Amino acid sequence: MKRIAVFPGQGAQAVGMGRALYDSVPEARAVFEAVDEALSEKLSTLIFEGPAEKLTLTANTQPALMATSLAAVRAFEARSGNALWHWFDAAAGHSLGEYSALAAMGALEVGVAARLLRLRGEAMQAAVPSGAGAMAAVLGLSPEVAEALAAEAEAASGGVCELANDNADGQAVLSGDRAAVEQACALAKEKGAKRAMLLQVSAPFHCRLMQPAAERLAAALAETTFAAPEKPVIANVTVEPASDPRALPDLLTRQVTARVRWRETMQLVAARGCTQLAEFGAGKVLTGLARRAVPGAALFNIQEPGDLDALVAALG
Repeated sequence: MKRIAVFPGQGAQAVGMGRALYDSVPEARAVFEAVDEALSEKLSTLIFEGPAEKLTLTANTQPALMATSLAAVRAFEARSGNALWHWFDAAAGHSLGEYSALAAMGALEVGVAARLLRLRGEAMQAAVPSGAGAMAAVLGLSPEVAEALAAEAEAASGGVCELANDNADGQAVLSGDRAAVEQACALAKEKGAKRAMLLQVSAPFHCRLMQPAAERLAAALAETTFAAPEKPVIANVTVEPASDPRALPDLLTRQVTARVRWRETMQLVAARGCTQLAEFGAGKVLTGLARRAVPGAALFNIQEPGDLDALVAALG
């Protein structure tokens, strides 16, 4: 696993993402057009022009980020002259980024991934009444202490509070009922946290409150045809490389309510000798996390046409 491709999740979105690739690389433009066709709407116009508040609605954000990531992949493939899996040994995606990773490795068609992510976003938004849930970033605590903090807040409030994202050492996200998450923020300083702050999100993702969304998505995934990925995709819920298409619907269903185990994913990548990591799509969140987690690896972001040559040169 010397080379790994990674794909960002929600929070990386920005109005205008992918526009330069759309304008200059026909293969990238074709991705946005395929997503527009699959959703029967001009999502690309929303991505490129906004407004930001509409782009950040999770039902739009999820397919939009996937489209931007796959456009970057197709642009890289056009520039390098070969498929992503020719160059990279594995892929991983943060939450919705797992769908991007599967599409990039040939397990899902782009249009199918767009429709699944639109459904996933709608189902997650509908699972909890607006304003009833919350998520909070907690900085400076170990995963074990963050998990204990969530359990204490849950017990004290009577609501749900769980560790939703284990992103890196000292960087966790809690999710659940608003009162419980607010209780966790109040308790965090006592546990030694540097900061604890509510996030601007539209629903409490990756906790058991998302069970109705998981059930809706499970039905759609059961009817979806997956191919075997050309190279393994590390699953969020197991932190194990997945290559059996029969296992993918269950992994993606469980992912809706399970924590994102990104810290462990990067530990696996580092342990298996990763020397090059490339993030395809919007933002630099994952390369930022990898800087400490995968020391010594060369890191690349593919967002703009100018990013392509450096990666192609490095891969040889």
